[in-house]
Amino acid sequence: MITINNENIAEVESLVIEAKEHKNKPLPTVIFYHGFQSAKENNLTLAYLLAKENYRVILPEARYHGERSENLTDSEMSLAFWDIILANIAELEKIKADLEKDNLILNYRIGVAGTSMGGITTTAMLKEYSWIKTGVVLMGSPDLTKFSSQLIENFNKTSEEKISEEEEAEVINQLLPFDLSKNIKALNNRPLMFWHGELDDIVPINQSESFVELLKKSSYSGEVKMLKEKNRGHHLSRYSILETVRWFVKHL
Repeated sequence: MITINNENIAEVESLVIEAKEHKNKPLPTVIFYHGFQSAKENNLTLAYLLAKENYRVILPEARYHGERSENLTDSEMSLAFWDIILANIAELEKIKADLEKDNLILNYRIGVAGTSMGGITTTAMLKEYSWIKTGVVLMGSPDLTKFSSQLIENFNKTSEEKISEEEEAEVINQLLPFDLSKNIKALNNRPLMFWHGELDDIVPINQSESFVELLKKSSYSGEVKMLKEKNRGHHLSRYSILETVRWFVKHL
């Protein structure tokens, strides 16, 4: 029997999905981050399938989302996009420490994954934390600075409120330390999978494609996989979910 429990882990509202017989026992652990304007509950299908493979899955709620909502306007949420990702990064270390305190992680086996904003978060976490064993990026971008410039350009086109060049430069400087595309050595040959719909008009597929090509041309020796799906926009498919489960079964 697979159980779903709402828990506060390191002061972060989270769902914990696991087989009932494994409760309070050490397990390989996948921490999965949801997308922008989404919520932790939206990834329960994937979490359930991973739990059936004897993983513990943690679905944290991102700042300003779901149970952590502060009723921000759409414009305020857009302006908070990178603050949310930076909060995710900082909170992951605390979540890990809380799980370790209770001896819930088996043999340091921690994987991270996410969709869209959660996929972008995943790439930044791989840059920041060497203890992550493997990652899966679902329709995310590893090029934080380029994607940030794209978001700011789009925001300035559609919003009465404008982000200045000075403010953009400040954002870029804040993101550079977490930009995996500028720091590929930080991957240290860890296995990494990308999935992207070819018709995605929210997060460009070319940023992940370019990164994977860069890895293949480098001395990177870990397994890297780029899965592309035709006729698919910015929305997960059954195929992407099953491939994510297969990846963790193989690498975690």
